[in-house]
Amino acid sequence: MIQRPSQDIAIAANAVLAKSSVAELRQLRVDESGSELKLSGLVRSFYHKQLAQETVRVVAGALRVNNTVRVSG
Repeated sequence: MIQRPSQDIAIAANAVLAKSSVAELRQLRVDESGSELKLSGLVRSFYHKQLAQETVRVVAGALRVNNTVRVSG
């Protein structure tokens, strides 16, 4: 497996969310911080929070996903 710089992974994670069929996921943000990807923003359900995390996990590689998305419902 080819290791990509974490900044490239953050860009890829943002791109994956931007292409989501779920509108709320397209509004979320992913930032790289050390050895983790920080997922942030606001969604209306815990399901969407989990969906965002699993969507980003696909491109995270060895980076840990820190899901700080808030649920407002």
